[in-house]
Formats: sequence, structure tokens, C-alpha cells
Amino acid sequence: MEQFFDSNGVSIRYVERGHGAPVVLVHSYCGSFEGQFGRTGVADGLAQHYRVIGLDLRGHGGSAKPHDAAQYGVEMALDLVRLLDHLDLTRAHFLGYSLGAHIVAQLLTLHPERFTSATLGGACGRRHWTPADDARVETEAQEMEHGLLRTQLSRLGPPQRPALDPVQVRALSEKVLAGNDLLALAAIRRSNRAQVVTDAQMAAVRVPVLGIVGSQDPYVARFRELQRLIADMELVIIDGARHDDAVAQPGFLDAALAFLAAHSA
Repeated sequence: MEQFFDSNGVSIRYVERGHGAPVVLVHSYCGSFEGQFGRTGVADGLAQHYRVIGLDLRGHGGSAKPHDAAQYGVEMALDLVRLLDHLDLTRAHFLGYSLGAHIVAQLLTLHPERFTSATLGGACGRRHWTPADDARVETEAQEMEHGLLRTQLSRLGPPQRPALDPVQVRALSEKVLAGNDLLALAAIRRSNRAQVVTDAQMAAVRVPVLGIVGSQDPYVARFRELQRLIADMELVIIDGARHDDAVAQPGFLDAALAFLAAHSA
């Protein structure tokens, strides 16, 4: 049964499944809890052993969708703290994918005391931000306002994939963005700078961390960099998986379950 809570004036939808230690699932940009973790079987697989708590991020799914960029950024991480408070939970395991992983990474630097463990899938924190990133973010936001993911599809595609033609871009964009609020998603993109974390902040993390990334995901190099910063970080690379399909691969759930079992005492 879906439920809602007020997060600093923004209505956030969440659902719960299973029993045991709490695991909060945080989905990707343009996604939802059901789309990312429900249809892939990850939520049900985890719910056999844990209390799974899945939310729709603000700007997504059944949650409210402000059009002001100031309503996103760090507020998306603080929504997770407010969700724990709403449920009277001191701490939880957090598992995020793509945007969700960036949010979990920032929360690690803000409220590490709320974590039992952190799993970063497909992304590992917005580090080394530059003016070029600001320009890219604005380009992607403007494309989003027109229902296109041209730059994002190119940026996150497999390294060896041929460039998509305009017809392919339009078709993929329409498929991914169906049912979404484009102005809310553009506002989220424009808030990315407010989610930046530093190497020093990540190096100070003492929470158990797992990274999961597909071998065909451009983020592999970023994960290897982060592993050098966080000495005890575990890293699982799913052979052949891309950024857009890693969660659906059996290795994703297997890696998450093994890590959670090792850190659930």
C-alpha cells in the first residue's frame, strides 16, 4: 500500500515490503521505485530478508513535482533523513542507483550516523565539478524541457556504441520520459551542483560502502577512483552490463544481498 509523508512542505510517496533490518531504495533520474526496483525483482528479492522501503524521489512518480531548482539539490538527500524520522528509524541500509547513488553519496557526507551501510549503483557522487559540468547541466536541462535526452544518452551510453541518430534519440527519449513532468526534471538537472561532494569528504567516510557498476558503464573509472579514496570500499563490476540495464542483471541483486548480509549484525 502506498503511503505519503510531508518532507519540508513536499509530499513524498513511499511503499514498504518485507520485514527485518530496513533497506531504503533510491531510484534513478526519470525513474520511480516501481520502475527501477519493482519490475526488476530487486525489491522483492531484498524483501525476502529485509524491510524494504522505497520512495519516489521528489519530482518523480507519485511524489510532488516542484518546478523550482531550489527545491531539489541537497533537499533530495534530506528527504531520506526525514523519511527515517517519519518511520522512527535511527538508521538504515541505503541503496541508490544513478541519481539515487549521487544522493546517497551526498547523504554519507552529511549524516553518516543514519547509515548501517551504503550501496552506490551506477554512480558514486558528484565529484570534481567544473564549469564544463555547469554548461552540460544547462544543455541537458534545456533538452529536457523539449522532451529530449540527447546529451544524457550520449554521456551514459556504452563507450563503443555508435552515435544515435535523431530518430533514435527521439524514440528513446519518449520511452524514458513517458509520464514524467519535464519541467520538474529540468529543475532537478539544474540543481546538480548543489549535490557536489569533495574527495576529502568521501575519504572521511567510515560507513561500509559497496559499489556496483556495469562493465559497459562510463562510471567504471569513477568507481575505481572512489575505491582508492575509501580503503575498505567493495566494488562489483557486472560483466557486460550497461548503465541502463545493470539493475536488471542477476549479479546486481546477488551483490547487494551478499553485502547486506555481511553488514547486518
